[in-house]
Parts: sequence; structure tokens; C-alpha cells
Amino acid sequence: MLAAWLLALVGCLPAAAPANAPAGQGADEVAPQPRAEETEVGPTDEPSGEPEGRSFAGTLPAPEFPDGLDWLNTDRPLTIAELRGKLVLLDFWTYGCINCIHIIPDLARLEAEYPDELVVIGVHSAKFTNEGDTENIRQIILRYGLEHPVVNDKDFRVWSTWGANAWPTLMLVDPAGNVVGGHSGEGVYPLFKPVIESLVQEFDRAGRLDRTPLERTLEREGLASSVLSFPGKVLADAERDRLFVADTNHHRILTVQVSTGRVVQAFGSGRTGLRDGAAGRATFWNPQGLALSADGLTLYVADTDNHAVRQIDLSSGEVTTLVGTGTQARQYPPAPGQAPAVELSSPWDLALDGQTLYIAMAGSHQIWQIDLASGLTQAFAGSGREGTLDGPRAAAELAQPSGLALDGHGRLYFADSEGSSIRWAEIGGADPQVGTLVGSGASLFDFGDLDGIGNQARLQHPLGVVSDGAQLYVADTYNSKIKRLDPGSSEIITFLGDGHGWRDGDRPLFYEPGGLDFAAGRLYVADTNNHAIRIIETTSGQTSTLVISGIEAFPASGPEAEFYGRVIELPEARLGAGEGEVVLQVELPEGYKINTLAPSSFRWEVEGDVIVLPADADQTVKGPTFPLTLSATFREGRGTLSGEFAIYYCEAQTESLCLIEQLRVSLPVSVRSSGESELLIRHRIPMPETGSVMGPEIG
Repeated sequence: MLAAWLLALVGCLPAAAPANAPAGQGADEVAPQPRAEETEVGPTDEPSGEPEGRSFAGTLPAPEFPDGLDWLNTDRPLTIAELRGKLVLLDFWTYGCINCIHIIPDLARLEAEYPDELVVIGVHSAKFTNEGDTENIRQIILRYGLEHPVVNDKDFRVWSTWGANAWPTLMLVDPAGNVVGGHSGEGVYPLFKPVIESLVQEFDRAGRLDRTPLERTLEREGLASSVLSFPGKVLADAERDRLFVADTNHHRILTVQVSTGRVVQAFGSGRTGLRDGAAGRATFWNPQGLALSADGLTLYVADTDNHAVRQIDLSSGEVTTLVGTGTQARQYPPAPGQAPAVELSSPWDLALDGQTLYIAMAGSHQIWQIDLASGLTQAFAGSGREGTLDGPRAAAELAQPSGLALDGHGRLYFADSEGSSIRWAEIGGADPQVGTLVGSGASLFDFGDLDGIGNQARLQHPLGVVSDGAQLYVADTYNSKIKRLDPGSSEIITFLGDGHGWRDGDRPLFYEPGGLDFAAGRLYVADTNNHAIRIIETTSGQTSTLVISGIEAFPASGPEAEFYGRVIELPEARLGAGEGEVVLQVELPEGYKINTLAPSSFRWEVEGDVIVLPADADQTVKGPTFPLTLSATFREGRGTLSGEFAIYYCEAQTESLCLIEQLRVSLPVSVRSSGESELLIRHRIPMPETGSVMGPEIG
């Protein structure tokens, strides 16, 4: 019905760089979906000027949302009618699409600039079967920190009504409830900013703008904190008893001692950004893939949302930028150049072969390489057109490569996620080729869950692949399975996993695993949506969860460091001067216990010199018991007692899942000549929300 309106905005304002031709067409697996494509439109730099004297107000009424759809980040379904007086921007997306991920910062920027005038609504019209599950969409909302309402349009009812035909597609509705126009592809901010500004001014002058804040119930409310947050990739160094973990949503890299599970290094302040420097002050933004130098002294990091590759000196802890500018490449595909000043586009994984560092450049559907000796950074495979075409390396079409693995025999294997396939690229030779090992290879819409040989097998958005020297292991992400692939026969079989969940033992369950590594007979799995690292004994399939502890020894540095826990302001307490006690009483939710394997920490600070605490008040202790009592001296006057606590707890049946209650308490205190001599601080940890962190099942 609204197809004719789709390019209305593009006709009004300068468009972003032209999109590539459609990369794939609809297939039976995604019926009743209309034909669709994922666009590869590159971003533009700055907003264009507002066309003088032009009104962007629409004339065609926007259609209402159908009944019966699941809504997220809101406690009720929304309607176009109730949003009259506000601009409404519909974002048609699917969560595995890199182009959809690219526009998230643009949407956030518009929301920040027009917090009360603009309502963004994500219309999630799933490409993959797995993406249509409401719980999976909830996880991706948490992963990308989305704060706007999202509706699950898994049957393409909203999509069809609006005439969308690509991911992402944006449609704008004016405060009168009429359609302004739309745009497919990236470059969202510079295109929509002047139109939104013009409409805000026009409807404000007419008194038809409603700035009443829209009440929202965010999915992140009430969630428990975990040691890891959506870890994306892992790298094992068995020789040195260490495992590197991309703790992606905490924007940091951890070094974990495998034998004990203890964190021995942490890189990143916890804030997003691109800042070099010391381990605790440097910043990352959703880091993913990792590679280690042969001498074990340098760790390379695919800093995905910074569009950069970083390097960490593991001896000094210093973080520097190897290549990338911190912004997504403006040219599509990106232009080659000399590091560090080369623009990249969503580097997702890394593989190191001597002095050549390979980059899975998901954002431009290519594999790139850096010559570490010369700094030359350029495309290695892929034309930049998203597709499944095999052939000469430079002309081949790739589809969001997200995992890399070298076999040591002249081939680079890669998980081509949007093509749901495992492919290979020849490293040398007179006419190096790209080929498909398993997966349809015919269309971006041929996916499933089928063991078999070559193009008869089906995967669903795999993100990880690793070689043990003979076979490949695949993180078949959207099927929540680990599969084993014989590169000689092209036969792939399910090794472990059966639907998403969490269970250790010889019949384990995973939840959208994103990264793999192999070392000394063990497979290490970044079990992304379970916020955990799993270890698989490859001979038996026996699977365990690595219990990680000690992260509290690496607090984020600087005033800009982000605090992920609860902040509680308590009412003033009135006390009597003299000797007394400070008592901290923490109550756990039913079915949970203090984790005796992980040390909890307690830090205190007094402003105003009204309370004197013992010298050993600050402490880190395994398995603390409550109430925790400290002797104290109270002095007349007024001040504030502050406490910052990290309390590790777990399900009563197992300590594999380690949750953290991070708590900051601020308590004003008034001390008089007489009164109570006990200061009681009581906190009850709420029950973790169902589905927020999946608990392990023993089996």
C-alpha cells in the first residue's frame, strides 16, 4: 500500500551512497516473507541543510499496528493514534543484519537530540527463523542496549502493510499521524535529521507537538549482573594456561587463568570509546575477535563498533590502535591504505599467519589483511557485494563473514554468517579462489539445521569456526549447536547441542554461541547469550562451564568509568555518639546461595568524619556470611557513609553460573550526643528476571 512512498525522503534530500544491487531473493524457508534484500548503503558525513520553505508534513494516514503482536521495551502495545503529537520513526530490521546494526548509533543520536518529540519503534521482521523468537529478540535488545519500543513482526504483517522491501528500512510519521516518507539502507542520521528538525519546528509553531515523555518499561530493568556480558569470542593459549575473552558488552578484554578460572588481566575501563593507554583507562566498543602473536606478547583485538583493530602489549598492559579511525568507513567498500589511518567497517574476527593479520570485515562483506611489517591494509577476498558467489578471490561475493580459521595448509576458512555457510579462501597460488565447503551457496535465504555433505547441509547464521588441525568445529549460532566438519569430505554433523538452553555434561545445551577456539584437546566456547565460557573435551563431548572469579581486582579506572550495578540512596540515619556497629545485611533470592568460589568485595567511604571504621573494613572474601558487622566509632556531626559492594552468588544447585550483585549505597548520617549505636544497612537481592540470565541444568 505504501510502496510508492518508500523513497519520498530520498527525493527530497541528498541520499547516501548508492546501494549495491539486491544480493538475494526470497525463498521457501522464510515464507510468507516478501522478497527482500539487505542493503549495503554507506554512511554520509554531515546533515544536509534544511530545504528552505519546504514542508515535509505528510498527507497519507499511517496504518495502525495489527493486534496480537509481542512488544518489548514497553508494558503494552502502542498505537499510531496514541502517538499523535510526536514524530514516529519506524525501523524495519532483523538482528543478524550488519547494516541494521550499523544504524543503531544513528537512531540513538536522533533519540538523544529529540527525546520528547521523537519515538523510534523497532519493527523486527525476522530473516532467520531463530530471529523470530521473542525471547531471542529480547536478548538482542539487551546486547545492543536498545531503549526504544520493539515489536516482533515475525509474520511480516507490519512489513507488508508498509511496503518495506529491505533491511534496514526507515519510515517517518509526522505528529498528525501521516506518512512523511522512507529510506532503505544506512546513512540515517544525515538524511533524517533536517527533516525531523523541520517538522518539529512546524508542528511546534502550530501548537500540535506533544512533548509528554513516553513511559517505557525497559527489558534491562530488574536484570541480574553477570561476570561476563554477551562474550563474543575467545582465544586459548594452553601453553601459558590462559584464555583471552572478549567480554563484549562490558567493552573489555579479560585474561583468565584456565586452571583456576581467575581473572589475571583486564583491559578496558568499561566505557565505550576509542582511547589508547593503560589497561584500566583504555576504551573499547563491543570488541569481538582476537589473535595472539607467536611470542605470546601481543594480543590483537577486532574492536567492532570502533571499526578498528587494537593491539595490547600483554607485558605492560598498554593498548594502542593498529588500524582504524573510530568511525565507519565512508567509502563502500572501504579504500585500502597505510595503517593506522585506514577506515574499516565492523571488523568481527581476526586470524594471524606470520606477519599477515586477516580481518573478517563483516560490514563490507569482505576479508581484509594487514601486513604487520609494512602497515599496508587492503582487501584480501570479496568484491564488497553481499552474496554467495564463489570464484576468484577479488570477484567473489561474501555475506557478512564473522569467523576465521587457518588450517596451516594454505586455506583460510570463514563462517559466512548471512549466507549460512562455511567457506574457504586460498591464501596463495596464481589464481587464488573462494569456495563453499558446506551450505547452500545458492541464496542468502537458504538456511536451516540439516547435517549432510556440501551444499545439501544447512546451517543458520554461523559466527564461529576453528580448526583442530584435521577437522573444523563450527558455532552454528542460531541453531545453538556446535557442529563438526570434515574439510576433506565436506560432511558436517551435529557434535553437541539441541535447542537453546544451558546444561553441562555429555548432553550440553548452548544459547547462540558466537566464538570458538581449540587447544590441547579442548574446545572453548563463547556461549554468548548464556554470558558464559564453556569448555568441551572433544574426545568425550563432556562439557563444563568455566567459573570465572577475581574480576573485582580490576576496577574500572577514572571518573568516566561506567558502573553496571544498582545505586541506592537511603534516607538519613540518626545515631548516638560513641562506640557502635555498622551492620550490612544482604538477603539472597530463594533458590540462590553465596558463591564460595568467587571472592566478594566490600569497600567503604566516609564523608564528614562522623564515622570511624576499622582499618580492615575494606575487604575481599570468599563466601562471606551475613550479617557483616564492623565495629565503628560515631562522632557528633553530619556526614555520609558510602559503600560499594560486589557480591557473587549462584543457584543453590550449582556454582557454574556466577551472578554479581553490584551495589552502591549512599547513606546520610546525623550523629547526636545520644541515640542508636547500630547502623543497619539492609538489602534484598531481587529474583533474577525469567529469561534474563539462563541458569544451568545439570546433566
